[in-house]
Amino acid sequence: MRHLLIAFSLLLFPVTPALAEISIGVGISVPGIEIGINVPTYPRLVRVPGHPVYYDPRANSNYFFYDGMYWVYREDAWYMSSWYNGPWRSVGPESVPLFVLRVPVRYYRQPPSYFRGWRADAPPRWGEHWGRDWEQSRRGWDRWNRRSAPAPAPLPLYQRQYSGDRYPDAEHRQDSLRSGNYRYRPRETVTRQYFQQRDDRRGQHAEPQGRGRDNRNEERGRDRR
Repeated sequence: MRHLLIAFSLLLFPVTPALAEISIGVGISVPGIEIGINVPTYPRLVRVPGHPVYYDPRANSNYFFYDGMYWVYREDAWYMSSWYNGPWRSVGPESVPLFVLRVPVRYYRQPPSYFRGWRADAPPRWGEHWGRDWEQSRRGWDRWNRRSAPAPAPLPLYQRQYSGDRYPDAEHRQDSLRSGNYRYRPRETVTRQYFQQRDDRRGQHAEPQGRGRDNRNEERGRDRR
């Protein structure tokens, strides 16, 4: 009977990938989300005129690059990654950088149905879509001085040579390649938090300093005995 009740509850309340993720930090979730897009080769990124953001005009998704990160908007959720084909982390609407939110509607290659009727040369109406609480927390998000906008981050062109079987799925491999090829320092809080969390996870899995040496000394001592 208990199994029947559990199965019935799952039918009524299915667990979606976005809800199953555990949010941490400033609205970033743990990695490994399958968001239903595949970018088999390095994208063709073009600057959004007047914005420090790039987009891919050939993409079949809402795909952007800003502050050294790739951003995707899909099914009413934002995702970020330091590599062009993930792994992706979800980002809460309260933490998405303002310059990403300010990209005009016309640069969304797969705009959702609720964009219909919105001005193509203006940003999406995020306040109308996400509600009053979000709009109050990010008051003035759509007003900015174009002359004070930051320069766009350099594109990580070194990633061009990693596609297909060469694409580094493991985070530690991605981080190693990035540190050796890309010197840009992110400016956004959410981006810095992203890399801090990755550093923390690597530290948790790293062998404590000196531990390996102590173990080797103990083994040599046993051999002499």
